[in-house]
Amino acid sequence: MSEKKKGFRFDTRTLTMLALLTAMEIILSRFLSLSAWNVKIGFSFVPIVIAAMMFGPVGGGAVAAAGDMLGAILFPIGPYFPGFTLTAFLTGAVFGIFLHKKRDLKNVLLAVGINQFILSLFLNTFWISVLYGSPYMPLLATRIFQSVLLAVVQFAVIKALDKVPAMLFRQAVV
Repeated sequence: MSEKKKGFRFDTRTLTMLALLTAMEIILSRFLSLSAWNVKIGFSFVPIVIAAMMFGPVGGGAVAAAGDMLGAILFPIGPYFPGFTLTAFLTGAVFGIFLHKKRDLKNVLLAVGINQFILSLFLNTFWISVLYGSPYMPLLATRIFQSVLLAVVQFAVIKALDKVPAMLFRQAVV
């Protein structure tokens, strides 16, 4: 199989960049975000978005899942729950699907909307409900503000990242 073939490449440079982005995600998620048992607000999505822009759905999903799993093992906030790791992988994959090649307004809105209002709001609320035995609907109501706030922040940050010259992303990958 040719290394020039389309798709995800597992070479030293790619793995190093993914590891660096995973470390950044862990730091932003575990140390530089506001967390309660049912709400989390921060910028840990930035390394995931960068990985997704650079490496597509596999890279974005890998950084998100590895960051969630390693962060939970090294710096636990609560009990480890694999459902959150699944959601993290899906989050990175969705960013990769919509932002890897084309970051127009529609793709950014779709990526942020799916991640915040389907994966974070509905799916993560379900995981919290299962993990802590809390009723789903009241929990959902408490998390709506978080999703709306983070949707606005994510949209603004992703559009700002889009202004970063593509040359910087290419240099990191080449």
